[in-house]
Amino acid sequence: MKTIRPKITARVLLSLAFFCSMSALAGNPTAVERQYCSWCHGVSGQGYASAPRLAGQRKQYIENQLQRFHEHTRVGSMMWGATVAFSVKSAHDIALYFSAISPKAANDGDKALVGRGRAIYRGGIPASNIAACAACHGPDAEGAGEIPRLGGRSYDYLNARLEQWHHRHDAAAPSPMPRVALQLTPDEIKALASYLSFVK
Repeated sequence: MKTIRPKITARVLLSLAFFCSMSALAGNPTAVERQYCSWCHGVSGQGYASAPRLAGQRKQYIENQLQRFHEHTRVGSMMWGATVAFSVKSAHDIALYFSAISPKAANDGDKALVGRGRAIYRGGIPASNIAACAACHGPDAEGAGEIPRLGGRSYDYLNARLEQWHHRHDAAAPSPMPRVALQLTPDEIKALASYLSFVK
């Protein structure tokens, strides 16, 4: 019990702090980002190994994911607490703010796997009936509309997200990603995550 209680207390306190900051700063995504989002995603939204980069991400994608966290339909208990007080407007404002920031590539993948990852991303894996990632995410992994930008996101985040789907976690995510990741091998996932981390 001693190891669990502090985590629960911290989560509750973070949720309360966020609710207060949202009440005081509604409609001001810059202040929201500085006082709350930046704790995990960085002052300029560039992210860390375990917290994804939000800078330059597609606005509609950010809005959709915030809504999924708010409704507990996406895996991620820390974000469940973080979005407890979100309104449609606050999600829109935050998404608009982060999507306008210029992203930086994480450059933290395994360079030895870049070639294989690039081949998978651009050409798919015909033997496994997997289409090219570029078909949906764009030739430079820039995404479009509800489809997220993948280029330059951290290796750890991309690898973990693909592994989640591969192991059937967050299977309720929009098609076709859970089905595609299920067919990827761990080595193919590592190669893709490595390649994408270097894409600018």
